[in-house]
Amino acid sequence: MTVALNCEVNTLGYPRAALFGFCVAVAAYNVRSVLKAALRAVHGEQKVREEVSGYYMALEWAMVYPEMMIALPAAEWEVFGRMPGEELAASLREWAGQINLERIKNAPPRKPTKEKTRRIKDKSPHVSTARLIDEAKKARQAKANKNQ
Repeated sequence: MTVALNCEVNTLGYPRAALFGFCVAVAAYNVRSVLKAALRAVHGEQKVREEVSGYYMALEWAMVYPEMMIALPAAEWEVFGRMPGEELAASLREWAGQINLERIKNAPPRKPTKEKTRRIKDKSPHVSTARLIDEAKKARQAKANKNQ
């Protein structure tokens, strides 16, 4: 959600900026939860859980919101701030019924791009390289001792 909506600010090293960023993220998560609840109320819980992508929902939200603010001035949206909860919920359910779920559908699972590494079927026991080096070193030392 944070990535899709570009919520992360580069200068969050300041405590107040970090707190503000956290609060924006919590508010965005709450909005997302309300939207998903409206979708579940209309389309069914299982369908929304299995088919709706939070990423594509946030992407759609990020693209549509600026256009909505251009089409209707902020004063037109104030009525929703004063609207009783039951009436707002009914409006959300009505709008959720008009959403094209294909636009926010989960992507199908991808097939693996790489084939699994073929395993070598070697029946011989493993020999440690360190052990081979030690044996060669001992053999050289024994040969050197024998030549002295």
